[in-house]
Amino acid sequence: MSVEIRPARPGEAGLVLNFVRELAAYEKLADEVEADEGAIDDALFAKPPKAFCDIAEWDGEPVGFALWFVNFSSFRGRNGLYLEDIFVRPAHRGRGIGRAILRKLAERCLAQGWTRLEWAVLDWNQPPSTSTRRRAQRFCGTGRSAGSAEARSAASAGPTRRTASSAPRRFAVWNLCIRVTH
Repeated sequence: MSVEIRPARPGEAGLVLNFVRELAAYEKLADEVEADEGAIDDALFAKPPKAFCDIAEWDGEPVGFALWFVNFSSFRGRNGLYLEDIFVRPAHRGRGIGRAILRKLAERCLAQGWTRLEWAVLDWNQPPSTSTRRRAQRFCGTGRSAGSAEARSAASAGPTRRTASSAPRRFAVWNLCIRVTH
């Protein structure tokens, strides 16, 4: 049994939308999903794409995904990767699939010369917030520093907590920004 991480393919907007809906249900936000297959298809497969998606397969069966986009640091003058969503179906958790997704994203950052991998985790979702932070530091920090003051603070004291001003308290998140130094 093994995991493979691959880019989403044209014609898989329905699969991606199903993962988005499963994630929303897990986060108790199912009623807030407005996206449809057409919107997902446009975002992922437009020329140029507005977002990207990796599918995690366990023995050929899609069991998880990561939806991400390229961002930009004006201070560094370079791109980075913002992880919008990561999800592994409950029946397949504990098999290293989330770790494999994060590893793939970190490898992509290094290969592209991007300076950071960034994402947020809902504050009530504690297992990922702790283990994900450690994994990101390990993947991005192998022979490299987890550099900015923000990242050093996150690494030493835990993630920075913030609440979006326009969102209710349940949307409080843990933010993590790992600077990737080449």
